[in-house]
Amino acid sequence: MEISEAILAQQQVIRLQALLEASRQLHSTIDLDEVLDIALQIVVRELELTGAFFTEFPQNYGDVSSTLQESIRAGRITSTKDAQSLLRFPLRNKSGMLFTELVVLVPGGRILDLDETDFLESLALQAAVAIENARFHQRALQWQRVESDLAAARQVQLGLTPQDMPEILGYHLAAHSVTCYEVGGDYFDIVPMPSGDVVLVVADVAGKGLASALVGASFRSAFRAMVHAELSLHEIATRMNLLHYGEGLEARRRYVTAILLRLSPSTHTLEMLNAGHNPAFLVRDGSVYKIAASGTPIGMLPFSNYVTETLSLNPGTRLLVYTDGITEIFCGEEEFGESRLLETFLACSETDAEQTLRSLWRTLEEFSDGHDQSDDMTALVLFRTHNGDRR
Repeated sequence: MEISEAILAQQQVIRLQALLEASRQLHSTIDLDEVLDIALQIVVRELELTGAFFTEFPQNYGDVSSTLQESIRAGRITSTKDAQSLLRFPLRNKSGMLFTELVVLVPGGRILDLDETDFLESLALQAAVAIENARFHQRALQWQRVESDLAAARQVQLGLTPQDMPEILGYHLAAHSVTCYEVGGDYFDIVPMPSGDVVLVVADVAGKGLASALVGASFRSAFRAMVHAELSLHEIATRMNLLHYGEGLEARRRYVTAILLRLSPSTHTLEMLNAGHNPAFLVRDGSVYKIAASGTPIGMLPFSNYVTETLSLNPGTRLLVYTDGITEIFCGEEEFGESRLLETFLACSETDAEQTLRSLWRTLEEFSDGHDQSDDMTALVLFRTHNGDRR
C-alpha cells in the first residue's frame, strides 16, 4: 500500500513538473503562432494523444485532417470514424468570455485518468493566458504600424498645403488649419498665376480622418490641374462636381463644400464662388457682406448651377473664409456659432492677416476652455492694405 501511494505521489510530482515546464514554454514567447504550436505539441506529446487543435485558430498537431477538423468545429460529429473519442477544454479570456476550445483526439479504447484530465484543464488555463498576451502584443504591433502610417500621412498632408504665403502688392494674406485627428478633410490652397492673379480655395470634405484626407488629396490634384489649365471658377466647380460625383457612391458620401476665389491685384477685384460652403465674411467700408452658397456641394449631385460674383476691394477691405469646424466649437452645450465668429472678426483691431488669425484662435481656445475640438478647423484671411505695402 505504501509503495502504491509512493508511486502515485511520484506520478503527481512528474505531472506537476510537466505542467510547470509546459507553462514555462507557453510563456517563453509572445508570438501567437508559436504559442499555439507549443500548446498543441505539449498536449499530443506529453499525453501521447492522436492529435489536437484550437477551434478558432488554423493550427493543429498530430493526426487531424482539415476535413475532420472542420466537421468537429461545426459540431457535425462528436467522435472520429475510427472510434477515437473527443475531449473539449474551453479557453476563456479575463472577462470570462469563451474565445476558443482545445479539442483533443484520444486513441480508441483509451480513457484518460483524472491526472491526465487535470493536466489538460490546467494547460488550457495557461494556454488561455498565453494566447491572450500574444494577441494583445499582436494588436499592439498592428496599432504601432497604424500610428506610423498616420504620422507619415500627416507629414504628407502638411506638405501638400502652401508652405509660404505669396507676396501680393497691397495685400496681407494668411491661412491656418488644424486637424481634429492625425489627418483631416479640410483643405486650403493658394495658386499664383503668371498673369499676376492668385487663385485660392478653402474646402471641407464631409467627415473626418483618413478617408476624408484621401478625398482632399484627390480634390487638390484636380483643382490644381484645372487652375493651371486657366479654367474659370465656374468651369472648375462644374467639372470638379461631375468628376467627383462620377467616382462612385463612397465619393458622393464624401462630398466637398468649397469657396473658390480669384484675386486680381491689378484691378483690386475678387471673384468668388461658393459651392455649398458656409458663408464667407467680406468687411468693406464698414459694411458686412456675406458670400452665401450659390450651388450644392461638389460631388453631391450630378449637376449644379454655380454662380460667381465679383467684388471690388477698397483699401481696408477684409475677408474671412473658414470651415464649419470653427463655428462648431463648443463650451458645454453652447456653440461658438456664426454670429459670434463675425463679432470676433469685426472686433479684431489687428491690421495684419496673420495676427488676426492668431487673435481668432485665442478666442476659440478661451471659449472652448481647453476642450478638444470635434472637427477640423481652417481659416483664411485676406486684407487689402491702406498704403499699398506688401504682405
